[in-house]
Amino acid sequence: MTDSQNSPKSSRQRQGRQGGAEDKPSPMEVLRQARAQLAELTGKDAETVSSFEQTEDGWALEIEVLELSRVPDTMSLMASYQVELDHQGQLTGYRRVRRYERGRSDGRRSGGR
Repeated sequence: MTDSQNSPKSSRQRQGRQGGAEDKPSPMEVLRQARAQLAELTGKDAETVSSFEQTEDGWALEIEVLELSRVPDTMSLMASYQVELDHQGQLTGYRRVRRYERGRSDGRRSGGR
């Protein structure tokens, strides 16, 4: 009995989130979509998201990807990809911004960029 009472409400909540063009995905949904879309395009799995922000045009992320596995693992080649998505979480562009060995400390300028 509780299942039948909860089902219509759950169904309405799902439809409300997915139904209209005005509905926007949650930040976690955007993260999942970005990782999945980048992996599909590059053929490489995203390991982490190192930056994430909402912009006027949608979302901007920096995603760390394993480019080349080596032994020991600290010598594996990693890459940072800058990824842009629209307000619905659809990838609109990406580019690799740097490559580095996993075991190396970050040599970028202070301030993160």
